[in-house]
Amino acid sequence: MPDLDAATPAVLRQAADYAIDYRASVPTRRVGARPGLTSDELRAALGGPLPEAPRDPRQVVDELIAAVEPGLVTIDSPRYFGFVMGGSVPAALAADILTTAWDQNAGLYLATPAAAMVEEVAGEWLVELLGLPAGTAVGFTTGATMAHFVTIAAARHAVLRNAGWDVEEQGLQGAPEIRVVLGKDAHVSLFNALRMVGLGRGRAIRVATDDEGRMITRELRAVLAELPAGPTIVCAQAGEVNTGAFAPIDAIADAVAERPGTWLHVDGAFGLWAAVVPSLRHLVAGVERADSWATDAHKWLNVPYDSGLALVRDVAALRAAMGVAAAYLPPAPGAERDPFDYAPEMSRRARGFPVYAALRSLGRAGIAEIVERNSRVARQIADGLAAMPGVRVINEVVLNQVLARFDDSDEVTRDLVRRIQDEGTAWFGGTTYHGTVAIRISVSNWATTEEDGARTLDAIARCLAEARAARDG
Repeated sequence: MPDLDAATPAVLRQAADYAIDYRASVPTRRVGARPGLTSDELRAALGGPLPEAPRDPRQVVDELIAAVEPGLVTIDSPRYFGFVMGGSVPAALAADILTTAWDQNAGLYLATPAAAMVEEVAGEWLVELLGLPAGTAVGFTTGATMAHFVTIAAARHAVLRNAGWDVEEQGLQGAPEIRVVLGKDAHVSLFNALRMVGLGRGRAIRVATDDEGRMITRELRAVLAELPAGPTIVCAQAGEVNTGAFAPIDAIADAVAERPGTWLHVDGAFGLWAAVVPSLRHLVAGVERADSWATDAHKWLNVPYDSGLALVRDVAALRAAMGVAAAYLPPAPGAERDPFDYAPEMSRRARGFPVYAALRSLGRAGIAEIVERNSRVARQIADGLAAMPGVRVINEVVLNQVLARFDDSDEVTRDLVRRIQDEGTAWFGGTTYHGTVAIRISVSNWATTEEDGARTLDAIARCLAEARAARDG
């Protein structure tokens, strides 16, 4: 058996040296995985029989690096535009490394007072930053899917409590029916949350949306008017995943207010961060009137994975839905916050440290600058694409999302996606939006600049010329 205590300093320095070199290479690395890489190659490098004997940790780290390098995607690249993933600002990255070294279980205050207090402070800062009601509770989750799970569970408790039903004790069998109303372009993560809390993704009532994916308020009013009285949850979207469009939240809140006891939830996975920028704040007008919100810190706050945020105005509803009690789990000695009352895991990583570090290092102005610059680069890319012959931008670029179609051809558009991913300058994927095949560019990295936008446009132009030449023979 290797002397693990003796090996620890050396293997940590080995990992740190590699991490430093890797991060230094990010601006110039190819963005996608190695072209032509197969899952069989990865399995051959990583697999084989389960080792019988211990190995030197340094050898294990060397072998791990060599095996995974070809299959890494440089998600932290300033030219990674696939999905809305963001990057990691330096302070948050460093704090995440410390989080691993400290190895704190952030479930309860008594186990790790520092991790619990960091979550409390960071949560208060986030509520202020996003313009939400003072006293809003924050649960730290893995991502937006679990943030939706937490917030919808709190909503389920509240609307059934108002109907005289304790869902945590009595379950859903025999409970009053809960009606969930959302837009036809709601994100799949919200449907997953409905499935997990027992409300059923197929039972949700879908309201018509416009060409940009925004819920149509008059259609919502018509749906609500036809529903019988009873527990109701309405879900609005701040930032449609394809177009970036925002539902008219203020008008939706007006409609919800006319139906007493209805819970309003906002999916703000990336769009909620528009509240930080004065010139973009109008996009989320009325967002503070909602009862709950879900967002991702690993998007525009640019902290490492994983880091979702569940925000709930009704603290009692959140704690009723998530809270834990057991004889061996003593309550906090005073009025301190036990994190496991606000998120579903009892044992988990101390996610608050990177969030705290990002907030403290960037401040309000720094976060606003990132969101504003990313939105500017998205507009730059959209304008550059629109100027290319045969290219059509199909969405109204209001934030960081760009959809474009090439030569009015599904084949050329899909071929361009493949060529861009193989070429390596940038990375983005494709989508089908309202029946139209398009590329989808998402700009959310703290390091992305106008130069990255220009390099991406140049790469698209080259790949488009190749795609057209291949099509024309």
